[in-house]
Amino acid sequence: MDVFYLGSRHGLNSFEQIAVLGVLVTAFISLLYAWLLRGTVLKKDKGTAKMQEVWDAIRIGADSYLGRQLKTILPAIAVLCAALFFSVYIVKPSEAATEEFGAAAQMVIAIGRTLAFITGAIFSLLVGQLGMRMAIQANVRAASAARRGFNESLSIAYYAGTITGMLTDGLGLLGGTVIFIIFGKASPDALLGFGFGGTLVALFMRVGGGIFTKAADVGADLVGKVEKDIPEDDPRNAAVVADLVGDNVGDCAGMAADIFESYEVTIVSALILGLALVQFDPAHSLKWIVYPLIIRGIGVISSILGTFTVPIWERFPIKFLRAHDAEEAMFRSYEVSSVNTVLFSFIVAIYYGGDWRLAMLTSIGVGLAVAFNPLTSYFTSTKRGPVKEIVKSTRTGSATTILSGLSVGMQSSVWALLVIAISFIFALLLYGGMSSPLYVLYGVAMIGIGMLSHTGNNVAMDSYGPISDNANGIAEMSWHDQTDDETKKARQIMADLDAVGNTTKAITKGVAIASAVIAAVSLFASYITDVGQVQRSLGFAADKIIDSIRISDTKVFVGLLLGGALPWLFSALSIRSVSRAAGQIVEDVRKQFRIPGIMEGTVKPDYARIVGISTRSAQKELIPLALIAVVMPILVGMVLQVEALGGFLAGVIVSGQLLAVFMANAGGAWDNAKKAIEDEPRDLQANTGKGSERHKASVVGDTVGDPLKDTAGPALNPMIKVVNLVSLLIAPLLVTTDLNKWYSWVIIAALLGSMIWAISKSSKAIPDLE
Repeated sequence: MDVFYLGSRHGLNSFEQIAVLGVLVTAFISLLYAWLLRGTVLKKDKGTAKMQEVWDAIRIGADSYLGRQLKTILPAIAVLCAALFFSVYIVKPSEAATEEFGAAAQMVIAIGRTLAFITGAIFSLLVGQLGMRMAIQANVRAASAARRGFNESLSIAYYAGTITGMLTDGLGLLGGTVIFIIFGKASPDALLGFGFGGTLVALFMRVGGGIFTKAADVGADLVGKVEKDIPEDDPRNAAVVADLVGDNVGDCAGMAADIFESYEVTIVSALILGLALVQFDPAHSLKWIVYPLIIRGIGVISSILGTFTVPIWERFPIKFLRAHDAEEAMFRSYEVSSVNTVLFSFIVAIYYGGDWRLAMLTSIGVGLAVAFNPLTSYFTSTKRGPVKEIVKSTRTGSATTILSGLSVGMQSSVWALLVIAISFIFALLLYGGMSSPLYVLYGVAMIGIGMLSHTGNNVAMDSYGPISDNANGIAEMSWHDQTDDETKKARQIMADLDAVGNTTKAITKGVAIASAVIAAVSLFASYITDVGQVQRSLGFAADKIIDSIRISDTKVFVGLLLGGALPWLFSALSIRSVSRAAGQIVEDVRKQFRIPGIMEGTVKPDYARIVGISTRSAQKELIPLALIAVVMPILVGMVLQVEALGGFLAGVIVSGQLLAVFMANAGGAWDNAKKAIEDEPRDLQANTGKGSERHKASVVGDTVGDPLKDTAGPALNPMIKVVNLVSLLIAPLLVTTDLNKWYSWVIIAALLGSMIWAISKSSKAIPDLE
């Protein structure tokens, strides 16, 4: 048997060929499931004419933003495309590439990596853009369905999110599997381009979307809630449509692209390390390469099974298994997916791999993702102690509200790191006694594969958040003057779904951050392996070949310090960008409120103007921030050399993880504390409910947390992986290039100049307000 020449060219046995073909079929099944769900969602009605008017403003704003963003990022992608192609010619092709393609290896890898980069970027754009457009189609339908009942509204919002999740699964699996079929053992060389393309687009979409959404949100909250004491999505607020648009471009498009590239990066690192392990395996078994692909296929099927069951749990016939709210129904579906993946991973590991430890690694990864659900929920849910503590602290003003939220975020970051560290210790226990440390590093990569095996569930939970948020906003803007019982019931359904959406967004942010860290650690291990292989191929002496990073070396320690500082610089510039844009929006919204008839509701605000301000502000910041992430590792590698760059990566990973979790959970806790107060009965004398002093203090906390949880924190995920992938791509160049030549210093000077420009561009002072 020789399917796609997998036997004769790549050395796969009959089972492995069938398995790879099955994975490819699974990718198409995932895309088909997404298409079927799309039809289910679009069959639902879009509600009243007023609802459709609000919805149309959101749709036009989001389409306009993404169109302008695409024009901004295409030139950068074109430049990097050319750089990737020509960089392959500076170094010798890898041994695996030479074995697969002989004398043509260099040309094949150059073309393959470039095309893979373009494909990764296109797939990432498709996941983000199609997912966002589906979310916009669903939000008005979910709001309309709330009049008919809880379950139908939940089903629409969640299934629309699942479409994005299945696109992520399907396109990710399709791209990775096709590249493996074409390149075989040389697939890591091409997959680096695929992962980098997806990661770069994710960085653009995360940063741009985050700045857009939080500039609008902060402007809407400060003027609308604090100054004018009007509801969150009041149609008199000129920034309210921009805020709703921002939920889509930030949380839907940005997160989908973010998790897509994590999905790809983990398979890249697993295949690089797996290929290295084939050399150490006495039988030279290809199971180290094929097993991760099989687990990815199993994970997709598990996600389909799990996501399909979400609406069932509310009416489940066995009472003690019945879900009491939307959050519990999603957790149940995740458990269904988890049980399925763990069960089949043991079957495959034992009967194909002959090593039960492979399944244990997958199970640890699945368990890690499951553990992040209750862990993040504990620190961000309105039902838990930390958020209740923040609610209590609002009685004494904004300062104590902020202090309480900061402490919650800091504590949550420690626990998240501890959970990740424990998972790594398990990998050490399972493979620590093997002949090479590569087995442990491969174990870490497999934990990442297991953790992201239910990407469909994760993205569905995340996209559900902005869909329910938008649906609640559309309901507020369309039904604000209706007081009948049916409308009140529908409004409460939307408020309940929205509150759950805040928690699910926080949970998936936690999973995304953890997966980014594991992916980065896997890439870090791949970096060390790759550098060592290049040095061996060039005939380096045994004592000069890098097999670890020595922190005691001064250069490496300097690299570690610089790496630890980068996430703080990146976050500072991201938050400053939000602050600049929010200042402009605040001024414009204030001006519009002074127009006669706006507060009375007889004159319609200029929503498009605020959308335009947010769009322009976000696009201005994209290139400088992306440039910092791409240039910094090249600069460190050229000045301090290859081992110090390894220290730099370690610093980025540790600092980035702690900071990202802190910002995401602190912001989520502040947000839900505000919502908890808004759900109280309004009584200004008792200082409860909307408009009270406690509510104003909570709005300040939420406003501070917004750019943390939705801009700076999430943007660190792709930034960490961009840094690691750039380092992997340039590592062979650093080993083979004489860095003492004059042209090397010309390049260093140019890189340093671009860094100074990018930092100064992003550090501009906030303009004086009129």
